[in-house]
Amino acid sequence: MATEKSKILVIGGTGYIGKFIVEASAKAGHTTLALVREATLSDPVKGKIVQNFKYLGVTILHGDLYDHESLVKAIKQADVVISTVGSMQIFDQTKIISAIKEAGNVKRFLPSEFGTDVDRTSAVEPAKSAFAGKVEIRRAIEAKGIPYTYIVNNCFAGYYLPTLVQFEPGLTSPPREKVTILGDGNAKAVINKEEDIAAYTIKAVDDPSTLNKILYINPPNNTLSMNEMVTLWEKKIGKSLEKIYISEEQILKSIQESPVPFNVLLSINHAVFVKGDQTNFTIEPSFGLEASELYPDVKYTSIDEYLSHFA
Repeated sequence: MATEKSKILVIGGTGYIGKFIVEASAKAGHTTLALVREATLSDPVKGKIVQNFKYLGVTILHGDLYDHESLVKAIKQADVVISTVGSMQIFDQTKIISAIKEAGNVKRFLPSEFGTDVDRTSAVEPAKSAFAGKVEIRRAIEAKGIPYTYIVNNCFAGYYLPTLVQFEPGLTSPPREKVTILGDGNAKAVINKEEDIAAYTIKAVDDPSTLNKILYINPPNNTLSMNEMVTLWEKKIGKSLEKIYISEEQILKSIQESPVPFNVLLSINHAVFVKGDQTNFTIEPSFGLEASELYPDVKYTSIDEYLSHFA
């Protein structure tokens, strides 16, 4: 007998990863609710996203992270709460935690993570402080005894692959002449397509094995070093690129000299592409599971396939 699919409430659904999560939830047959602020509806871009949600059969609930009553009311209608709020609102998830506690009906909470494992990182400032906010939210969830799953999807393909991890303003496709590589280019990073991240996230919500665990989305074909990615790209375009390696010392200096938000991005990239934070530990069953092993039926897009669209 199949257990009933959980009702899922997404908070922050019109955001970058949020819209993929809402869509995946609806398409997987979950009763899906999206908490949307009144102001969002009149926003031309976000208004269109909300229209698409309605078309998919998503229930739009009017409310706000900063309106406790509307938050509790929305949460009472769901079994699972997924937060996909942006980086500026990470600390404000304490409001969701309080509302979940008051509602008393939530079977699982997935806070806004969607990046590197913040408990296993060597990031320098300012990324260190940015990650500390997520760590604080994890500890608050655990202290309140709220059942959780943390989604560690590492890097978004949409951020990194269209330019092959190059951060030149105005660049919209991978380089064909020269490429900049952070460090020695041997640290392995993990880069996943947003639709796949959403599919794995929704798979996890009703899975007893992911309860109070971290779900790492580390498919083997998406776990590559910068050097390996460059080689893949060179094969696709049939030519060698000039490679410019930037030493760790140079990167650390740039982090200190760069303005916000570039310094944040650079310090995250230092942790990922120089220190290898996403892959330099073993996923132990005591704390985590790997998504592509757990859900082999999800056909994920590999970095190789993704780059083919640009060749």
